[in-house]
Order: sequence, then structure tokens, then C-alpha cells
Amino acid sequence: MPDKTFLFAGGGSGGHISPGLAVAERLLELDPQVKCIFACSNRTIDKDMLTQAQAKFEPLPATGFSPHPLALLRFVINNRKSRSLATQIIKEKNVSEIVSMGGFVSAPVVAAAKSCSISSTLVNLDDPPGKANRWIARKCDRVLLATEVRHASGFDYAIVGMPIRRNCVADDQQAICKSKLELDPDKFTLLVTGASQGATSINKFMATFAKSISEKNTDWQIYHLAGHGSASDLKSAYEQANLLSKVDEFQTNMGLAWGAADLAISRSGASSVAEAWANAVPTVFMPYPYHRDDHQRLNAQPMVDIGGAAIETDRIDAAENVNFVGKTILKLMADENKRSAMRRNLVDNEPKDAALVIAKILLGMD
Repeated sequence: MPDKTFLFAGGGSGGHISPGLAVAERLLELDPQVKCIFACSNRTIDKDMLTQAQAKFEPLPATGFSPHPLALLRFVINNRKSRSLATQIIKEKNVSEIVSMGGFVSAPVVAAAKSCSISSTLVNLDDPPGKANRWIARKCDRVLLATEVRHASGFDYAIVGMPIRRNCVADDQQAICKSKLELDPDKFTLLVTGASQGATSINKFMATFAKSISEKNTDWQIYHLAGHGSASDLKSAYEQANLLSKVDEFQTNMGLAWGAADLAISRSGASSVAEAWANAVPTVFMPYPYHRDDHQRLNAQPMVDIGGAAIETDRIDAAENVNFVGKTILKLMADENKRSAMRRNLVDNEPKDAALVIAKILLGMD
């Protein structure tokens, strides 16, 4: 049987890259002869994540759709260039199958696959699916779902769960994870994360909220993943509040971060929800406030339904978030029994290894 080469298509954010890397990891575990290549966007986040993972990748000039005339023209031109480049990659690398992780980068790659008569699989990560994924689903031979998709035709396929990387799951005891992060192993840890690119409104909220935490929770410390360029301001805010903390821009080993956490504040992109659940971390989710379809709220709802998380509206204004979100967080920080119950609920409903399930399907083993 000849070696298989899979071309993963997707990018523009860590939420598209990380699940693809997770599936690629499991493919190589099952069959070390498999080859995996990534067709990504030309954004820095894609390059940084794929380089750090030592993955082979080919950036494409693809851009998202926009109805504005100049942006629309750019979309059409870049889409055609990306399709041409994808066709070239497919032929030169003898690609066996496309694995689309969705989004604007995937569309021209799936179109190229169609023209080259090779099969393609869409792994749809969100509910509801975006415009690109609705188009891609009609062109793919198979659609796999991270979560149930409601009110969208063409998405009544197998629900496999959200694929997450090995290094996003803690492999050490909590005290060891804290020590590795240079945190106090004897203090509770509040993890704050806005995912791969940080979250401005959460950062501003925490800078304002820091004083409230330090006044009432001397047995807590903060581990904050702030995103590029935001760490210094947060460090100053925590120092002024006399709050023990560590602030990093980014963490390549999220398993350490989740493993150290007793409670988390997070955006609710599909990957973030899956990571919190897999690590059984009670979490207060603040969905991205600018999505029209509010799909991040839907991502987090199953974790809320089993009693493992809470959802709070990000009101964007820092003072308002302190008044509303802050109260929920302070209550949970003060109630160890409640946090323990939430953690038990997550452990009792442990998710399956979706990346392994997908890899087996791609290799015809399941």
C-alpha cells in the first residue's frame, strides 16, 4: 500500500491550525509513513504555530470574502491564486486527500482537490458553520462535525468531537504544572486566556478587576495569557494590585496552563472549550462579543449543561464586566466545594479523543 499524503487546509487563527495539528499527530502515531502538509494563510500566527510544531506548510494568499468592491476584487484574485497554488502542491506532493479544517483558506484548496479528482474531508468546528464551510460541505466527500450543527443543510454527518493536541492536555499533577510555570504550588491558580491571539476586552477587564481579587483572595494567583503586545500593561496592573501573578503573551504547551488551573476565564472558541473540558477545569466563558451568530456561546453551552462551566456576556466595557462577570468569578473563587463539583461533572463526562477518531476514519481503520 503506497504511503498516504494528507494536505490539511485551514488557517488565519490558532483555532484552525491547532485541531489540524492534533489530527496530524494521531495520523503519524497510527502510521509513521504518513506525510502531512499544511496549506495555511500568510498570517504570522499560522507560521509561528506550524514552525513551532515542526510541520511542513505552504502559505496561500487566500483572504476572506467581503462585499466591499476593493476587498471583493482582492478576494477573487487571491482565491484564484490560492487555487492555482493548491493544485500545484497537490500534484507535486502527490497528495492523497484533503483535510479541510474550514474557513477562507480551505475553500480554494477544496476546489483544487475537486479539479484534481482527489477526495476531501471537512472537519467542521463550529455551530453554525460559516459561509465558507457551507460552500465547502457541498464539495467535500465527507463531513465530520466537532459538535452538532443545527439549522444548516448538508451537515447531518457523524459527530466526532473537537480534536485537540497532546500538549493541550496536562500530563503531570497540578502542583508539578504550577512549579513548571514558576507559580506557587500551594496557591490556587486562576488561568486567564483569550486563546492564541489574546482578548483585548478580557485583558482590560482583568486589569480593572485585579484589585477586587487581591482584596478578597489572598490564597490565589493569576496565570494570564495576554496575547502579543499586552503583557507589560497587565503585569503593571497586577503588581499595583499586589496580586501574585505571571503574565505570558503565549503558551505553546497549553497542557501546563490547564493543568495548573483551579478555575479559568476564557473565550469560548471550539478549541478552548475542548481543552478546558479535556482537562476538567471549571471555566467562566466570555464568548467573543462581535460575532453576529454568537457561535462561541453555542460552543460552550454543552459544558454548561453538564454543570462544568458558566457563560457570562462580555460587555466590552471593563467596569461593566467587573460588576457582572466579576461577581460570578469571585463567588467561584470563594467556593471550593462548587469548583470541586464542577470538576467532577467534567471528569464524569470525559470527552473522547476526537483527533484519534478522525485519524482512524481518514486511514480507513474505523
